[in-house]
Amino acid sequence: MLENFLRPSHLLLVVIAALLLFGPSKLPELGRSFGTMLKEFRKGARGDFIDESPQEAKPVQESNKS
Repeated sequence: MLENFLRPSHLLLVVIAALLLFGPSKLPELGRSFGTMLKEFRKGARGDFIDESPQEAKPVQESNKS
């Protein structure tokens, strides 16, 4: 069943449908976000998921306007 699903004509149809749904300006952004998601998934699956950009906690300052 899957051998007939991944034919070039079917993939071309999927690309055309995506182009019609999202438009040519949105597709690069969707591709980047999908690539990032796939990269993070692979890191998590390997078990070496480390936050590359640690965010430090900033203290919240309260302002007393009494």
